Amino acid sequence: MIRLKNIDFSYDQRPFIRHLNLHCTKGLSSVLIGPSGCGKSTVLRLLTGLNRPLGGEIYMDGLLLTPDNLRALRLRTGYVIQEGGLFPHLSAFENVTLMARRLGWPREKISGRITALCTLTQFDAKMLERKPAALSGGQRQRVSLMRALMLNPDILLLDEPFGALDPMIRFQLQKDLKEIIRALNKTVLLVTHDLNEAAFLADTVILMQGGRIEQQGTINDLFEKPESEFVTAFVASQHSHLPGAQNG
Repeated sequence: MIRLKNIDFSYDQRPFIRHLNLHCTKGLSSVLIGPSGCGKSTVLRLLTGLNRPLGGEIYMDGLLLTPDNLRALRLRTGYVIQEGGLFPHLSAFENVTLMARRLGWPREKISGRITALCTLTQFDAKMLERKPAALSGGQRQRVSLMRALMLNPDILLLDEPFGALDPMIRFQLQKDLKEIIRALNKTVLLVTHDLNEAAFLADTVILMQGGRIEQQGTINDLFEKPESEFVTAFVASQHSHLPGAQNG
């Protein structure tokens, strides 16, 4: 479903990602993890066309990403950025339905989709009239997720969606997101720096460092079969006991 083949990318003419190869299986959840500045968010920006590679190929659902089909593929991809990225001058309803309205969806179709998404994300429909500043952090993230899912995309990309939240709210949203992923059977690629979050949400964990992949596999692979000293050190630096680590 998602494939990056021999991707090269530079910042300010300095090589950052070199010959990156990445594959995410259709219908499963993959988590990109690693320290700050390792290239996790850059991968998502490459997939959405916000960054353009210097070399290599990007495939989405078997289609080579090109300038000609970028917009069409974006409409099939939901994207949640750090801290939500909601437009502050728009209500929650207007944020969620922005692209559907631009595409000319009829009112009845929008209404039905909103009802389904409120149920799915456990968001109180009465809050849809509020602007982001009048919502809690957890509520804003639910709105951001609803916006990403509005067009019923095939692929869901999430960039540190819970990083700025209170731990209790974060834990509840993680549980809710896991149930949503199971219910929708989407191809998911999530970025985090938290190994606990990766262990809880991922079918496949992809550990990055310095713009390259150090290891890809299950969470147990990282614990039991580390492929480098960096993998061992990264795992040890977080926690020795991770909820869900034993059952994937």
